[in-house]
Amino acid sequence: MLRIGTLGTGGIIKKHLGALADNSDADIVALCDVNQDAIDAAKAAYFEGKEVGGYTDSAAMFASENLDAVIIATPHTLHFEHAMQALEAGCHVFLEKPMTTSSKDAFVLAEAANEADKVVAVGYNTSSKQVFQYLREQIRNNTFGKLEMVTGFLSQNWMKGTAGKWRQIPSLSGGGQAYDSGAHILNSLLWSVESEPETVFAMTENFDLMVDINSIMSVRFANGVLANITISGNSASNGRHMAFIFENGLVEIDGWGGSWIKVQVKGHDEVPEFDEPEQTPIGNFVDAILGRGEVAAGLKNGVNHSLLMDGIYASAESGQPVKPADL
Repeated sequence: MLRIGTLGTGGIIKKHLGALADNSDADIVALCDVNQDAIDAAKAAYFEGKEVGGYTDSAAMFASENLDAVIIATPHTLHFEHAMQALEAGCHVFLEKPMTTSSKDAFVLAEAANEADKVVAVGYNTSSKQVFQYLREQIRNNTFGKLEMVTGFLSQNWMKGTAGKWRQIPSLSGGGQAYDSGAHILNSLLWSVESEPETVFAMTENFDLMVDINSIMSVRFANGVLANITISGNSASNGRHMAFIFENGLVEIDGWGGSWIKVQVKGHDEVPEFDEPEQTPIGNFVDAILGRGEVAAGLKNGVNHSLLMDGIYASAESGQPVKPADL
């Protein structure tokens, strides 16, 4: 059985515990957090009657627990440091999004993971979803002709929901709504298009806060696909939608959670059906470690996401289009 530790003990751990509950191949055996009270609270909430190690120092956890893998659920700007530490300890790494908050760090992490021959997965919402796997297969096969354009939006009451929390502190978050919940819809774009963002033009609105709340970005990918994404963090209503526009068809899809899809070809609507049970990101991570499949969202996704985010923030600051690879 794979022995998994965590760095960070926030509510997301409950999600992974639920996903691993019926998995006989892996278990969470150790928790690490800088706050002992947070460790104690997580043990009481999620590990009643179970012996789980608790550490306030990550080096001590790695030295004591003989871990196979680690889930990193710390503030965004700490992901790179913690992932590198985990790789040095011989662990496979599951990172909550984003992989890093710098493309330079993303490239270093990717090289280190490849040299160590370790699986690195990023916990995006949609990469493991069958609707997106179906969509990407149609793009690869040109089923509906060439993919030409993508548009999408995400709206949430993020500004009020994260007020006073680390997510609005740039030194910990790396950015605002675009780097947080927005990461899911942006990865849905990047994961499906499978190309490096070549040119980015973006505008952001902070509402006098330290991080972006609203943002809009236009992207030209290296393979020629054009995209436009709008992310709202100051909406009382949650919404999400993406449209993939092909020469001969249109695919509309839930770009944040992958909960639905609609395909339109020459005026005919259809909803693909899937018989297999959905796989969770952490379940996919375990399977990838055990050689039972490929990691759904891995290093390439993390690098391209970091390039895009570097481009978004550089363009918003300069007011000009930028080429992320040149930054």
